[in-house]
Amino acid sequence: MHFPRLPDWLIYAVVVAALLFLAVGRRERADAPPAPPPPTEAEGGMLAPASPFDPSVVVEVAQKAEPAAGTAFSVADSGVWVTARHVVDGCTQTAVVVGPGRGVEAQVKIDPRGEAAVLTTNGGAPALPLNLGGDLRRGERAFHPGYPQGEPGEATSRLLGRENLVVRGRGARTEPVLVWAEAGRTDGLHGTLGGLSGAPALDDRGRVIGVTIAEAPRRGRIYTTSPDTVARALGVVREPIVNNGASEAITPDNYGRVADDLRRSLRIAQVICLKT
Repeated sequence: MHFPRLPDWLIYAVVVAALLFLAVGRRERADAPPAPPPPTEAEGGMLAPASPFDPSVVVEVAQKAEPAAGTAFSVADSGVWVTARHVVDGCTQTAVVVGPGRGVEAQVKIDPRGEAAVLTTNGGAPALPLNLGGDLRRGERAFHPGYPQGEPGEATSRLLGRENLVVRGRGARTEPVLVWAEAGRTDGLHGTLGGLSGAPALDDRGRVIGVTIAEAPRRGRIYTTSPDTVARALGVVREPIVNNGASEAITPDNYGRVADDLRRSLRIAQVICLKT
């Protein structure tokens, strides 16, 4: 029996196809693994580092300081406190309120590059724990306990991102800050949050991640310093900061009670600029 002779072109085609199959089969494949699922709305993506291209918010500061009141919080049992710079900048006499009609004199130390100030007193209160090196995520929650309108009160917020704070006038500078969307406040507290300046921004474990410095009421925004601004401000203190503060988990359901406990223990106190 004789098989029909195959055409040369068919033989060449089969050989080329076989060689091509072998070449493709031996090619290295280093495909990336599937992308992770998108983060939940509450968690959000990791917050990017500060950039000069971030949006800006401009604040005008009067050339002459005026008496003011705000909030401060303890970061060392020995008597070291942190507040917002504009509350005490230019003050010649500052006091931390420890009871009705009673206060202790505080020495003021200001980091000229940031919106945070350090107060030192003779004796102090239990310190709040610090979380100044952790990663931040969009959508994470913060709690702001203090003295809005000069009375005990608090607010809660969710992180939106970063902006650059442009200060004009006294202490002119530009610094990166965090922007939060207000998500709740003390029942019956209406209007401005003025007086909350200097309050800690606490994470859900009760640790300080920033200092509350301003609000934009019409936009429903709260501004805080970045964590590294607080860390840098504490660098002006000569003695080392020993921070062994304990914390309590904070939720939208209990943050009013936790805030009251922090104020009663003077871990959070009102600060007053008495003389400029």
